[in-house]
Amino acid sequence: MNNILVIEDDEYISKILRLVLSDLDYQVDSVHNGKEGIKLFNTTRKFDLVITDIRMPDMDGNAVAKHIRGSDKSGIPIGAITGYADEADRECFDFILVKPFSLEALVRVVESYV
Repeated sequence: MNNILVIEDDEYISKILRLVLSDLDYQVDSVHNGKEGIKLFNTTRKFDLVITDIRMPDMDGNAVAKHIRGSDKSGIPIGAITGYADEADRECFDFILVKPFSLEALVRVVESYV
């Protein structure tokens, strides 16, 4: 089973992502800000994919992606989900989904990386 870390501050979006990805037999862990995401990334099992929002309190998705890219797990695919695509540091992300995005687009891109 592939493990996905979802970092999203909007509870509704986070819940939808967890439900959709869990229904596809992915193990999904989710947190609500970048600091929690980094802590979970650093202290738990290996993740096969990280999906993060860009605009979040405490630490944004760009900072999360830069942390991962500078870690010993730098090869893990990272996707951004955002309503502000122009704010995403494109060099840090393998894909960017612009909100609102379809669930089919989410599934398609996730399946291409895990």
